[in-house]
This record gives sequence, structure tokens and C-alpha cells, in this order.
Amino acid sequence: MAETPELSVVVPVFNEAAVLPELQRRLSTVLAECAPAHEIVFVDDGSSDESPAILLAASDADPKIRVLRFSRNFGHQAAVTAGIEHAAGAAIVIIDADLQDPPEVIPDLLAEWRAGSQVVSAVRSVREGESPIRLALIRIFYQLIRRMSSVDLTPDVGDFRLIDRRVADALNRLPERNRYVRGLVRWVGFKHSEVRYRRAGRFAGQTKYPYTKLIQLALDGMTSFSAVPLQLVTYLGFAVSALSLGLVGFALISRLAGGQAPAGWTSVFVAVAFLAGVQLVAIGILGAYVTRIFDEVKGRPLYIVASDSKQDPSPR
Repeated sequence: MAETPELSVVVPVFNEAAVLPELQRRLSTVLAECAPAHEIVFVDDGSSDESPAILLAASDADPKIRVLRFSRNFGHQAAVTAGIEHAAGAAIVIIDADLQDPPEVIPDLLAEWRAGSQVVSAVRSVREGESPIRLALIRIFYQLIRRMSSVDLTPDVGDFRLIDRRVADALNRLPERNRYVRGLVRWVGFKHSEVRYRRAGRFAGQTKYPYTKLIQLALDGMTSFSAVPLQLVTYLGFAVSALSLGLVGFALISRLAGGQAPAGWTSVFVAVAFLAGVQLVAIGILGAYVTRIFDEVKGRPLYIVASDSKQDPSPR
């Protein structure tokens, strides 16, 4: 782009062909009014549908649209990170492609930024189309991570937010690969404000965050910002040791008082099974942290860009 845009909009995309035309229309309409000097950075996260073709056609038609295509699927958080790293705007808005986060909220985010806020989070006052079980699990996660870490995550806030250029530069200096972007945004600090909005159901298609990916995201958040699970393993070890000593004392007293120790294989079996379960849980928690260390030590890039529509327009 010839001029530095005031606003960059980062949109991670994975198999959203049914949504992209409507998303592009609504984004263009909103941005033409609230931020004429803008760019839209679509990050195609290895889509297997018609999303790349739709995005590249949009980029050819509109010089304000930039398309980054990954060499394969690297995940939503990697796509968000790539968008932030390639965005040139003085402010950057991250928004998902599924239209659950309405582009019409962007002017409210911009107004807060222009008033002096450096991070403006969009808080979901209503969440349409989500099951009670899913909402309950999300609520439990936010309560746990707020209690277990020093990062004060606001409940019902996802990745839909605006960040200032200084915040983006701070995020780009953080090297970790198992990224939990919404936690990192709170960790870097800066002046924060919130805008509430009504989150709609999906415009089309299926969610790209099933329960398995939600659990993985929750684990990334926990292990990125808290060592409490490791501490709990230590406390659990002390508790089991104390229980074992208590059982030994009980057996000795029974032997001295009644002439025989408590008999039966059931108690032995239960004790062995309990200890084995504790050990497996402890190993699993340790393994989660060791895996993160392993990923960081390897030093592989978080993502690989196969093509950039503004720097290498020929690949299709």
C-alpha cells in the first residue's frame, strides 16, 4: 500500500468459503465509513475448500486486501500471530471469519482507541447458538485460569479485539510457539478498555473449535501462564504420603490392640490403584510442561507462509 493504514483488520480463515463473500462485503462497508485508510489481512490457515480462490480474487479486485497463505494448517493462534506480525496499521483489529463477531462493532473499538485506549476487548454480553454445556465449560476455564495465574482474563472475551501498534510490537517480540494470544495481550499490559456486544450464531458452516480444540486451547492457556498444576502435584504427593503414614499407624494400633492387623485384599487393591492413578496424573501434568519445553527448544517456526498476495502475486 502506498500509505500507512490507520487500521489493519486481521482475519484468520480456515474453510470458510460459504461465509467469505458476505464477510468481505460487510467489512468493506464498515471500514469505508470508520477508517478509510485501512487494510484487510486475510490469513488462510491451509484451507481445503474454495477459500483461497475467493480470497485471491478479492485481493486482485481490491488493493486494500492482502492474503497470506500458509503451507498447511498451523492452527488458529498461529494464524492470528501471523496476521499481527504482517499488519502495518497504527491499530489492529483481530476478528474471526465466521461472522459471529460482527464487523459493525469495529467502529466502537476504534472510538475507544482514539479516546486513548491501547487494548480494546470485545466482551460477549450474549452468546447465541452455543450449547449450555459449552458455555459452562468455558466459564469454568476462565474461573480456573483467573485463580491459578496472575493474568486477569475477562470472562466472555475471545480474540476479537483492537490492539495499538505498540501492543502489536510487544507481542511480536514474544518468542513462544504454543501461543495463547488473548492471554499474551493481557500479559503485555498497556491501557485497556472494553466494548460489549451481542455475539451471533454462525452465518454458515460448522464451528472450527470443537471440544477437542477447546481443551487444547485451555491447556495451552493453563501451561503458558501458571505453574499451579505442578505445585498441585507436589501437594498431592504430600497428601498421599500422609495418608500412607496414617494407614501404617492404624495397622500398628490395630495389631497391638486386637492382636492382628486388618485383613483383606480389597484395601490393598484400592490403595495400589489409588497410588497408581496419582502417579499417572502427576506424570501427565509433568509431560504437558515437558512437551512445551521440547517445542520451544526445537526452535521451529510457528508457521510457514507459502504465498503473500502483495509480495508474490503469481502463486495461485
